[in-house]
Amino acid sequence: MPAIKITPLGAGQDVGRSCILVSMGGRHIMLDCGMHMSAGDQKKFPDFDFISSRGVGVDEYLDVVLISHFHLDHCGALPHLTEVIGYNGPIFMTHPTKAICPLLLEDFRKVAVERKGDTTMFTSAQIQTCMSKVTPLGLYQCVTVGDIFIKVYYAGHVLGAAMFYVRVGNESIVYTGDYNMTPDRHLGSAWIDRCRPDVFITESTYATTIRDSKRIREREFLKKVHTAVARGGKVLIPVFALGRAQELCILLDTYWERMGLTAPIFFSAGLTEKATNYYKLFITWMNEKIQKTFVERNMFEYKNIRTFERSLADNPGPMVVFAAPGMLHAGLSLQLFKKWAPDPKNMVIMPGFCVQGTVGNKILNGAKKLEFFNPKETIEVKLDIEYLSFSAHADAKGIMQLTRMCAPRHVLLVHGEGNKMGFLQKKVEKEYGVPCLYPANGETAVVPTPDVRNTLLERNLISVVPSWFRISSRIFDGLIVIADDKIRIMSEQQTAETLSIRLHRFFFTETRSFTSTCPPAVFRKHIIKQLQRFVLQSDIQTRRVHT
Repeated sequence: MPAIKITPLGAGQDVGRSCILVSMGGRHIMLDCGMHMSAGDQKKFPDFDFISSRGVGVDEYLDVVLISHFHLDHCGALPHLTEVIGYNGPIFMTHPTKAICPLLLEDFRKVAVERKGDTTMFTSAQIQTCMSKVTPLGLYQCVTVGDIFIKVYYAGHVLGAAMFYVRVGNESIVYTGDYNMTPDRHLGSAWIDRCRPDVFITESTYATTIRDSKRIREREFLKKVHTAVARGGKVLIPVFALGRAQELCILLDTYWERMGLTAPIFFSAGLTEKATNYYKLFITWMNEKIQKTFVERNMFEYKNIRTFERSLADNPGPMVVFAAPGMLHAGLSLQLFKKWAPDPKNMVIMPGFCVQGTVGNKILNGAKKLEFFNPKETIEVKLDIEYLSFSAHADAKGIMQLTRMCAPRHVLLVHGEGNKMGFLQKKVEKEYGVPCLYPANGETAVVPTPDVRNTLLERNLISVVPSWFRISSRIFDGLIVIADDKIRIMSEQQTAETLSIRLHRFFFTETRSFTSTCPPAVFRKHIIKQLQRFVLQSDIQTRRVHT
């Protein structure tokens, strides 16, 4: 029986270094190629040795690589794959992702090499060469690579984030990457056709979480920032350069204007500033409200937010600073945290998920003293620590919603914590009645796919066999009728009456002789089984003729 094989090389029962290998129809597709933000050399990149263990080179093995969005846990290992391992095949991502990816890769490279002395990191030249091999795609664009068909869908989450429908022959998968089912102030919600793939590969970051109202969270966020500023404190909001940064900047800029507040608001210079320019450029990826008001006022041209300079960190008085990265594991956000942590007037607001091992994760778990080794120092954590999830990931309700929208035959969970995936697995199987898997890194999930010839034969036969003979109640047929500029699905009898035509049927029969000494009821069941086997194994197809 044909099957689709799915192996996580990263993000299997884990969050970080997303990299999913899919084999179907004799083709091999890599979905994302990310790095682990807080891991050491051994676990930083996906397990590419899995490919080399097949006995062929990566260029021979892989047919195509698809990148869902620009976050480094989804694209950070791409230069390593192309320039170090040697992959030269097709790579696809959206136009915004291709524009922003090199910015984030170069910024991370600088931090890793120039500040941390990482000798395994790729170079600036390798980033540029890698990106020159990428082919950008538009929203809902379709493309083929040999017999591989790919279609791009809108994922929300961040600017340019995409989901991919991939089909090879009669086998198909949907890969979500990261997505959001709740529209926000600048992006819409994820959407996909009811494409009924064989496997729906979905992120599960918030597999057990159902968030409260977004309006309540926004109100709570503004209240906490206002309280800290009013008492003369400094507020640090660690964010990734794109996504939450723009969302919260719009929210705070509007509030400051409405309330007439004067405390300065800053965002980190360079990366976030450049990134915001791309938000202005790719305005058609924004939500409907942003697009409609774009001519009158660009929401990304803030009235109350300025670029941050490091010399301002020691200024007296209140201020609010948006600083990258979002998990306090490096960069400006960590430097400001170390400087401001000992003062109880100050506040840090964590607006999203923090990977285990990062400073953000440690303080959210209650750490009051932090040890740092490069340079060696101890930081007392006395400032207020607040967590308000403005994460652009779908929660458990959103994951179930997109699963229902897609209507898959199987579900496979990635990009989440193993114990939480187990909870979501049971929920999916109970509510939708489809198998749900969540393989660990290096494990291969084998998903059987139906024999198309038998499926079509069953579909042709279903309406002419008696109800007691039917194999599957899920299979039905009808006629698509276009009349009076309306499209309707009707039964044959309804169609004949609507169009005033006569319905003709042809019946073909065959006589077979049986002898048995069994009781009539047992003999009848035996005949039914024999007829069923005969019909399914025959090449006869029913056809209807309408005049």
